Amino acid sequence: MVINALKTNQNMNLSVTIDQNSGFCFGVVYAIEMAEDVLDEQGYLYCLGDIVHNDEEVNRLKKKGLRIIGYDQFAELVNEKVLIRAHGEPPSTYKKAIENNITLIDATCPVVLKLQNRIRNSHDKKETIFLMGKKGHAEVTGLMGQINNEGVVFSEVSELESINLPEEITLYTQTTKSKEKFHETKRALESRGIKVNAHDTICSQVSDRDTELREFAKSFDKILFVGGTKSSNGKVLYNVCKEQNPNTYFISRTEEIDMSWFQYGDRIGICGATSTPMWLMEEVRTALISA
Repeated sequence: MVINALKTNQNMNLSVTIDQNSGFCFGVVYAIEMAEDVLDEQGYLYCLGDIVHNDEEVNRLKKKGLRIIGYDQFAELVNEKVLIRAHGEPPSTYKKAIENNITLIDATCPVVLKLQNRIRNSHDKKETIFLMGKKGHAEVTGLMGQINNEGVVFSEVSELESINLPEEITLYTQTTKSKEKFHETKRALESRGIKVNAHDTICSQVSDRDTELREFAKSFDKILFVGGTKSSNGKVLYNVCKEQNPNTYFISRTEEIDMSWFQYGDRIGICGATSTPMWLMEEVRTALISA
């Protein structure tokens, strides 16, 4: 389903439609609501890492008192409240919080929490774990922390070509990866004679949007994909749109819109990642129709 803006640019006669299935996933909504509740109560709140991989939303919350910190600053805090974002954290973070009497506002996404438990159980069974994900990504850091970093993280199956792989592996994936790519990876590993115990741990909201966006992208002359440059999910979904509609453009904010992309009478679709706020997509629509 889509929300048709039914608004027209007076000069270029552009019609602009926002995909109503785009925008924050429930995990991000939950984290932001928890943050805003504390901000309304005490005026400030520490958050370990960006609460969401979207600079525009992070800046909005910073103005309300959100203080983004890294692990070094976290280690020095005492007697404070700190938000754990939807990406989750390794056990070491919880241990440090106890040592420093830090109250954790834990907004770990339930989907990520379930994956943390599953990967930990596999490790307890002495399985050889491979995780398809982005090295250094917050979710991946939290997942690998569950197993003392005793696993292999890779983004592309080509990274494993020079590795002497065991006869049997247990394969997991970061929750925001492409379902299609995950199964392609499984088949590629199996073609090498490896027994792959595959766990498709991709969030259903992400995989559903993959399907929905394919239809959405084909329905317009041009697509503006709005997302944060740090968002793994954004990169996946942008590529989905680009495959279906070559006239797809990635922007992070309204200032990046280039009106030379458009022609008179174009039908433009606006969509975004699970980390893209609806208010930002609405700003992009307004900029298009008032340019």
